[in-house]
Amino acid sequence: MKHIHPLKALRVTLAILFFSPILLFFVDIAGKLPDRVHGLMHLQMIPALLSGAYAIVLALLLLTWLFGRVYCSVICPAGILQDLINRVFCIGKKKKNGVRRFRYHRPLNQLRYVLLVLTTGLAVSGFLGLCLWLDPYSNFGRIAANLFRPVVITGNNLLADGLSKMGNYSLYHVTISSVTTVSLVTAGVALCIFVVMVIFRGRFFCNTLCPVGALLSLVSRFSLFRIVFVKEACIQCRSCEYTCKAEAIHTQDMKVDMSRCVGCFNCLSSCKKGALKTRPVFRKEKATPAEGAASAPNSRRAFIATGVTVAASLPLAALKAKGDKPDTDRPLPVTPPGSLNLERFKDKCTACHLCVTRCPSHVLRPAGLEYGFDYLLKPHMSYLDSYCNYECVVCSEICPTRAILSVTADEKKTTQIGIARFFIDRCIVNTEETDCGACSEHCPTQAVHMIPYKGTLTIPRVEAEICVGCGGCESICPVRPKRAIIIEANATHLPAEKPKEEEALEVEVDEFGF
Repeated sequence: MKHIHPLKALRVTLAILFFSPILLFFVDIAGKLPDRVHGLMHLQMIPALLSGAYAIVLALLLLTWLFGRVYCSVICPAGILQDLINRVFCIGKKKKNGVRRFRYHRPLNQLRYVLLVLTTGLAVSGFLGLCLWLDPYSNFGRIAANLFRPVVITGNNLLADGLSKMGNYSLYHVTISSVTTVSLVTAGVALCIFVVMVIFRGRFFCNTLCPVGALLSLVSRFSLFRIVFVKEACIQCRSCEYTCKAEAIHTQDMKVDMSRCVGCFNCLSSCKKGALKTRPVFRKEKATPAEGAASAPNSRRAFIATGVTVAASLPLAALKAKGDKPDTDRPLPVTPPGSLNLERFKDKCTACHLCVTRCPSHVLRPAGLEYGFDYLLKPHMSYLDSYCNYECVVCSEICPTRAILSVTADEKKTTQIGIARFFIDRCIVNTEETDCGACSEHCPTQAVHMIPYKGTLTIPRVEAEICVGCGGCESICPVRPKRAIIIEANATHLPAEKPKEEEALEVEVDEFGF
């Protein structure tokens, strides 16, 4: 029986306890999990930084200083996903030439720290594009929301069909409505990149491209408890090096690069001689070539790769989509209540798609390039076949980066995220001289109401002061291809007046003392 070190067993147990509810929260198509599970997303490093939760950031840095980068193997869902991918492709298997998959490689320090500085600098300047692509949590969120969730929905629908044929109607069909082509492709590409990197270089993403890994590596170099060699016990079998998915163990020099070690403890389980131990180290050891900067050839490659990354990312920061837009009547995206304004939302949102998956009415959908590259994949209100429920505040309660601030139902009812705009030349009351009124019937505030038009016909009119931009009118409008009433986004959310009916009702309640 294979020996499993107690620390590895503890790490696996904690990883399961963190990863399972996070994954289930994204794929929970029945909405059974309580919303408080979203608290696990607030423990992720970049969401904590963007939301100003500095106590969590300091706690994670303290954890890293004490025990190394256990965050990457226990708390980060993208890191655990890579471990699962590694497991699927059979850790420890040999290639045809007899060489195991993992071996020590020098760190590409120039690349990872330049990417860290570049990501930080662009984020501070208000461009989250690079952070959006490199943030491990957001990448996992997009993979779970746009790949894993549709798989669960498809499986549910197939099972529902099978059960219904046997007279069992306990399951019902669920529509895949929040996945767009762009979000599906980007999530698929991210998953493929993870798979390829894990197969050939283990945790290469975490130790070279990930800004969170680069930040934690600066602290983990000085961690108090670290993995060290017991030199008299080591027989140079290199078993630990072959199982190190971080490629951080240099058996020849008997050194472990703690800046890259992700605290998986696979090496402790693989060593049959007890030549590796976790011990407290209270002094800084002299750096060796194994832990130092990359060699000259590697440095040149890192410099070239960094230059390409910088050259590619800076033009993208200002890139705007030039393709056809789905609706030229709405040049700006409608952002969720609580996001305050468009610029703030773009600066805070990392497109993790948590709000997209948890939206009960599925009105939130990831954007393509119709609103520019700097809004790519970020959620916006899409009123094609749904609208924002008048009293729903789910997205504001779960957003881990506080791109959507928490609002109460009463606050939402007086927050104007957009204003309905009526096009009389499109309305069938005008073009076909027939009754309609669907928009008015679905307006919760009666900002859209019917007024006399021709003979017995009535036509919509919009009272902008009480419109909140929920989209009830637009979603139900029967006119195609362009609807007769659409929601124009407010770049900055404005206060809306309460409907007169509500004010009258409040006065009546106060008079009777109920």
